[in-house]
Amino acid sequence: MVTNRPDINQVLSQMRQMREQVQSPSDSFNRVNSQDGLSVNDVTSADKSEFSDMLKQAIDQVNSNQKAATALAQAYERGDPNVDLPEVMIGLQKSSISFEAMTQVRNKLVDAYEKIMNMPV
Repeated sequence: MVTNRPDINQVLSQMRQMREQVQSPSDSFNRVNSQDGLSVNDVTSADKSEFSDMLKQAIDQVNSNQKAATALAQAYERGDPNVDLPEVMIGLQKSSISFEAMTQVRNKLVDAYEKIMNMPV
C-alpha cells in the first residue's frame, strides 16, 4: 500500500475549509455594505484577483485529483504490488466527485452571469 496518500481526516478537513470559504461572506462585500456611499464598482482589483486565485486553485486541485487517480489506476493495471484496488477506487471516486463539484460551481457561475446580464438597467 502507498504511504503518501492523504488521510481521510485530512481530506474531510480540506472539504470543511472549502465549504466554510464558500459559505462565509467575503471581506470585500462586508466593506462594501458597511460604508456609506460605496458602490460595487469600488471593489478593488485585489479582491477580484482573490476570487480568481481561489477559482484557479480549485481547478488545479481537481486536475491534480484526476491525474493522481489516473496514475493509481495505471499502476494497478501494471500490477504494482504497492497499489491495491480499494485505494484505486477511492482515488477514482474522489476525482469524480471533485470534477462534478467543479461542474456544479461552473453552472452556478454561468447562471449568475446570465441573471446579471438579463437585469434591467
